Amino acid sequence: MRKTYIAGNWKMNLSKSEAVSLASALADAIGDSTDVDVAICPSFGFLDAVGSAVTGSSIKLGGQNVHPAESGAYTGEMSSSMLTDLGCNLVIVGHSERRELFRECDQFVNEKIKTALGHGLEIILCVGETLEEREAGETNSIVGTEIIGSLADISAEQMAHITIAYEPIWAIGTGKVATPEQAEAVHAHIRGILTEQFGDDVAQATRIQYGGSVKPTNAEELLAQPNIDGALVGGASLDAESFLGIIKHG
Repeated sequence: MRKTYIAGNWKMNLSKSEAVSLASALADAIGDSTDVDVAICPSFGFLDAVGSAVTGSSIKLGGQNVHPAESGAYTGEMSSSMLTDLGCNLVIVGHSERRELFRECDQFVNEKIKTALGHGLEIILCVGETLEEREAGETNSIVGTEIIGSLADISAEQMAHITIAYEPIWAIGTGKVATPEQAEAVHAHIRGILTEQFGDDVAQATRIQYGGSVKPTNAEELLAQPNIDGALVGGASLDAESFLGIIKHG
């Protein structure tokens, strides 16, 4: 039985005081409950303060990005060791905004995953298609290529520390959302790819989140699908009541 995993990607939002207030509200509400795995990924500048706010709770702390190098002349970047020094348990890689805005390819995402795993970080690997690709019937091909490329040379043992997040790009922050049936079909396809690459045991154990305008009003139906094991939440994670409303359906 795969435990539901709800993660909040705060992106480049909130002030420091707002981030700490939100984290504190979540920590107070969730406490040390382990019924659902919960993670929050604030902006880099607030990781330390937010980490302190959730200390003592079961909430995991994550980074929104990581560079594959250990150190060096990479202005504005954050290494895996820096994330762990700040108390992070996990990191998001492969998000469509990174792929589109910063031209990050599957090979680069793969390098990030290998380095982050080497530092004991858990991974949320994002994959997904554009609206044009969906309408052209290329969803399965695009998602498959991203998964295979991003997980190249990753072992079955390492997969225990990797979660896949299917985020149709056309649904991120747009208010549009894949129907539960559409999302489930892609999640089932992803699990099939994992079976081909790593075997059935790994495929059945790997959690696959859905992301793309997830809200309390649609979370229950999405999370009821057999191959949807959680959610990577954007805008709705910026409000405690809204995020907790999603978590309660887990």
